[in-house]
Amino acid sequence: MFNIRKQLSRLYLSSIISNLTITGAWLAILAARGFSLVEIGISETIFHVVSIFFEIPSGVMADVFGRKKMLMVSTTMYTIATLIMIMSNSFFTVCLSIAFHALTYNFSSGTGDALAYDSMKKGRIAHKFEKYESNQLIIYRVCSGISTLCAGFALTIGYRLAYATDLISCAAQFIVLSTLTEVNLKEIPDTKGTFTKIADCFRESLRFLKSARKAMGLMLCNSFVGAVDILLLFFLQAKIPEKGLANRWLGPVLLFMELGGVAGSKLILKLPKLSYKIVFACTTALVIGGIGLEHAESCLIMALGGFIAALGDDALQVRTNAKLQKMFPSEQRATLTSVESLSFSLIMIVLSPLAGYLFTCW
Repeated sequence: MFNIRKQLSRLYLSSIISNLTITGAWLAILAARGFSLVEIGISETIFHVVSIFFEIPSGVMADVFGRKKMLMVSTTMYTIATLIMIMSNSFFTVCLSIAFHALTYNFSSGTGDALAYDSMKKGRIAHKFEKYESNQLIIYRVCSGISTLCAGFALTIGYRLAYATDLISCAAQFIVLSTLTEVNLKEIPDTKGTFTKIADCFRESLRFLKSARKAMGLMLCNSFVGAVDILLLFFLQAKIPEKGLANRWLGPVLLFMELGGVAGSKLILKLPKLSYKIVFACTTALVIGGIGLEHAESCLIMALGGFIAALGDDALQVRTNAKLQKMFPSEQRATLTSVESLSFSLIMIVLSPLAGYLFTCW
């Protein structure tokens, strides 16, 4: 018998394992290895170039072959990425590892949310998805914060040994994912062939996107705000130490910035009747304000900028994802959620090198 509580608990545990590593401050690690901000910006661009090509196909595969299977493929990609990073000794191999990190993201983005939402529909608690999404973002921010808290330790033991610890997380992730239950909301079994299913998924997804301009607008708005916040937090990892912050304080400062996302995820649940337009305007203002504080001379003020930007980003993310999942049909849920990730990558591929240049010169 399907147990919704166990399913959600395992999805939460999977998120904790995947986000809780000592290599979370990867930008700081690359900077410590001698790579410039421009090179780091290029590597981020490579991440999103790969994502552009594989985002939609990975979503289709999740809808056709099963969300649980694609989550396990995601962990496989992360294992390969980690092994390459351990052996990396050049910018090329670093970029190759980041390409596999992109595949990790592709096969998990949208897939976990799709599995969770359909599980909650089956358990008749889909109305609680916004709370689930809030909890997932809190897990992401807290675990990412703890990971960055270990930045000093990762730099101390060396990047090879630091990344080697990720292999333990990969093994644990496989175990947890194997206990998930695949959810199929169709009452009548689908007897279509594989290629027919894939073609149908593409066709129905495109049909939905053509008729649902509001959904596309939500995706683009959310992706742009999220991209700006992510880039700000990425480059603050390297910019704050340049202001004289001691290495031992880098982790706590990065954790403080991540906690802004936790505050945003909890705050938005307290404002269920606030219109989306007002939420978008307020959260965008917070992210822009965070960018303004990045140019301050004080490390603490710069960190405050990162905090308020993360607050705005996650508040908007929770509200947007909940609205989108209500719009998406179950049969194409992972595919359509991947479209949002694709829009994020398209924006990031343009902004990443520009941000690398901007934060170097500004």
